[in-house]
Amino acid sequence: MTDNTRFFDVLISALLLLLLAPLLLLVAIIIKLSSKGPIIYVQKRVGKNNIDFSMLKFRTMRVNAEKHGQLTIGGRDNRITTVGYYLRKFKFDELPQLINVLKGEMSLVGPRPEVRKYVDLYTPDQMFILTTRPGITDTASLKYRNENELLASVPNPEGYYIKVIMPDKIRLNKHYIYNKTLKSYFFAIFTTVYAVFNPQVSFDEKVK
Repeated sequence: MTDNTRFFDVLISALLLLLLAPLLLLVAIIIKLSSKGPIIYVQKRVGKNNIDFSMLKFRTMRVNAEKHGQLTIGGRDNRITTVGYYLRKFKFDELPQLINVLKGEMSLVGPRPEVRKYVDLYTPDQMFILTTRPGITDTASLKYRNENELLASVPNPEGYYIKVIMPDKIRLNKHYIYNKTLKSYFFAIFTTVYAVFNPQVSFDEKVK
């Protein structure tokens, strides 16, 4: 399958970094002044061809929060800083990944990259999603954009993620990859922007 979206990945991410530079600087200053720790959080994720890369995010958690688990449970996980809560709510924490897109490690649209711990649980069939660049957004992210709250409602969050959420995300991602077009690429981008400002809208059926 030929990836005909790389040109738009580079063009859009470069324009957004330029246009959003004042906002990115403001967010960086607020993070630095509001809590101890670095501005950017760097985490190893699994990318195309099963190769690890360093994914960038604005830091939204307290230092060493990952020692208490990889999953974020509930909208008010006590590891999340006050500023981090709002960055996550409006997805501003993901903006540094535009740099990952420019570097060719990610696409604007594609399967959200997982940590190695969960990729090691993939079946051979599920490994198919590693044949494409991971993305900042995807159809699975739209369906599970309230994943934190969902996990908080079950007795075994990690078990539920592994047995229920992760397989469904992979199913949605495989469907996107097999049917990827410029139309579906731009639909995912515009739908993500719409979802940020209309959190009450459900995408459960629309993204399947």
